Amino acid sequence: MATLLRKVWESVSARSSSTSHSPLQLTSSSATSSDSSLGPCFDSIPLDILLQILRLVRPKDAIKLGCVSRAWRSLVSDNRLWIYFLQYYQGHDDPWDSVFFAELNLRTFPSRTGELSFMRIYGQRAQVSGSVIIDGGSGYCKFGWSKYACPSGRSATFLEFGNIESPMYARLRHFFGTIYIRMQVKPSTQPIVLSIPICHYDDTDSAKASRRHLKDAIHTVLFDMNVPAVCAVNQATLALFAARRTSGIVVNIGFQVTSVVPILNGKVMRKVGVEVIGLGALKLTGYLKEFMQQNNINFESLYTVRTLKENLCYVAADYKTELSKDTRASMEVPAMGWFTLSKERFQTGEILFQPRIGGVRAMGLHQAVALCMDHCHAAELTCDDTWFKTIVLSGGTACLPGLAERLEKELHETLSASLANGLRVIPPPHGPDTAWFGAKFISNLSTFPGTWCIRKKQFRRKSRVNIMW
Repeated sequence: MATLLRKVWESVSARSSSTSHSPLQLTSSSATSSDSSLGPCFDSIPLDILLQILRLVRPKDAIKLGCVSRAWRSLVSDNRLWIYFLQYYQGHDDPWDSVFFAELNLRTFPSRTGELSFMRIYGQRAQVSGSVIIDGGSGYCKFGWSKYACPSGRSATFLEFGNIESPMYARLRHFFGTIYIRMQVKPSTQPIVLSIPICHYDDTDSAKASRRHLKDAIHTVLFDMNVPAVCAVNQATLALFAARRTSGIVVNIGFQVTSVVPILNGKVMRKVGVEVIGLGALKLTGYLKEFMQQNNINFESLYTVRTLKENLCYVAADYKTELSKDTRASMEVPAMGWFTLSKERFQTGEILFQPRIGGVRAMGLHQAVALCMDHCHAAELTCDDTWFKTIVLSGGTACLPGLAERLEKELHETLSASLANGLRVIPPPHGPDTAWFGAKFISNLSTFPGTWCIRKKQFRRKSRVNIMW
């Protein structure tokens, strides 16, 4: 690097010397021409080769080169160079395509202004200190530092912390306090990005009031704990961001229910309608438990059943065909011994498509998604139908092998040809931690916290206005 800097300086000095020996006084036009040159040693080198050379230096040294002249500043600020530096030098664990998606679509979300300068983005991302991320699922939550590659811990969620009969404030305070203790972090040191479980689905006034009450309670608790800034986003939107999309339909298989959520430009389209099925991970675990009891398979706890579900169960592409196959498989559950399952492996997941076999009176998953797509099409929110033809799965149970393929197959058979054209079902991009990774995209943005967060003064001012009115 020192050799390159010396060569650049010698080249620029030589150019300056030749200019100073001119008998004529330097004019503004000649100054501009001189300043637009890289120097005799570099002007003849093709741009692509120069960028390859600059890739060999570190970002800080590239910035030093940009101080030599206007020509070098223009060369060093080339987006291609800083895209390379973002990929290989910044030390983050996010894949480049995720960084590009976030900076292109989320940094000034929902409005987008101006041309991106990746040199500026690199510098801003380097200064983002990070934040605490808590993905509060309906059954289990994941928490960790935004600079980590994945969540650092998992635990039971809201109602499993403290006494369920305690006031909302007390339960939330206990919940967040416990997580901060486990992370060994002071609440006052960093912002928090929080996923809010999908609840109060309707667009009615009472549902809006319930959602607002929950969000206000969360903000009140966190600001009372001296958290400097809070970003609260619903799980479905975060799952969509994790799939590098801002529009689509998110199918979230939660702890107790499954929700089908249409989202356009990052906003839940409640007026279109959120479909809810009374089937969730807990029901599937209970169904597998019944199968195991019927087949005299002994187990000591639901933990064993859940472990077997997560590791041995799958969704059949064709249920009737699968019944005639030998599907036996075994695994050892630590401290519990070996277990062998057969048809239970695919019969468990089948209740998502045929709830009646599990004793549940509800629509099948494919029927609920098809109904949501019909509503999106009828609403005519955009000039085309492509925005709702990407379907993203989220939730731990959504990770069952074969689920995405089966859902896509059923939808093609259920929908009209025009609606099914271009349809795509995406499995959970980051497994059961998908929403957490969506929050990570936001936390590591070059403009974070920016407009994503609300601060204590803003919240208090808003609360006072609401009281006045």
